[in-house]
Amino acid sequence: MMTGIEIRLLTNRDAAAYWHLRLEALECEPQSFGESAQEHRQTTVESAAERLAANPDDNFIVGAFHEGQLVGMAGFFRYQIAKARHKGRIWGVYVRANYRGQGLGRALLTALLDRIKTCHGVEQASLTVVCGQEAAKSLYISLGFRSYGVEPRGLKVEGEYLDDEHMVLLIA
Repeated sequence: MMTGIEIRLLTNRDAAAYWHLRLEALECEPQSFGESAQEHRQTTVESAAERLAANPDDNFIVGAFHEGQLVGMAGFFRYQIAKARHKGRIWGVYVRANYRGQGLGRALLTALLDRIKTCHGVEQASLTVVCGQEAAKSLYISLGFRSYGVEPRGLKVEGEYLDDEHMVLLIA
């Protein structure tokens, strides 16, 4: 991994940087995310700050910073209903294009998984990757995730259907 990278939990002070990087992700990789850039633009930096401060034990985002600038992120939320509190979902994994291929995605996910493992009672984490995104899928497999199914036409982006592959990592 490149030098000068800091990976840490995002706080409400990072809200503007998070909001803008999320918008970039949705604009540059619309096929990779369920939320659209248009939907994201309807939110505010203030709402992002509230979200980042709301429940950091069960809902958090890890960010990668290079020279103080947010260049990558990965989020997690824990299910709140009693029968599903043993699991959570990884979402919003994104690394700026010019930072890819340098181990930053692996470092982000490793830090996120380390944090998830400190969440008392969380036994598994799931995620979704669009079929055909082989670099992302290979990374997830190398970290221990396994596929448990494909949802045909899971997303529809600009009239094109994309299949979603569902993956899970058993933590405990």
